[in-house]
Amino acid sequence: MSLETSTRPAWKVGDELEERALPPITRLQLIKYAGASGDFNPIHTIDAAAEEAGLPGVIAHGMLTLATMSLLFSPYLEHGYVKELKARFSGMVFLGDELAIGGRVIEAAGSEAGSLYTFEVSARRGEDVVASGTVGFLVFRD
Repeated sequence: MSLETSTRPAWKVGDELEERALPPITRLQLIKYAGASGDFNPIHTIDAAAEEAGLPGVIAHGMLTLATMSLLFSPYLEHGYVKELKARFSGMVFLGDELAIGGRVIEAAGSEAGSLYTFEVSARRGEDVVASGTVGFLVFRD
């Protein structure tokens, strides 16, 4: 079942969202995210600060990585919303890294508000998973 569509989703346990390859992480992206989030920790934007902290270079904000995983659900926002997002970080993301995001349905349940789907999601850099977790997406009733 192809899940890249703007039609009302009716997922089943085991359905997978098509993996998305994201463009490389840029310094401008990190600067913009710092401004939007209020996280001005210099390890995210200044090489010398990152090196002083013992890092090999500037690292992306963990919450930016988390936010990228929710991009999987953008095509479906006219039909519902991300109700819950939980994540575990397992690696650092550096300038120039290209992430791939994906997910699959692990639970589906009905409620008065609609259908709640729980997805297992991840962000990978090559073969390395840098973040993983679950997303609860609620699809509104008709």
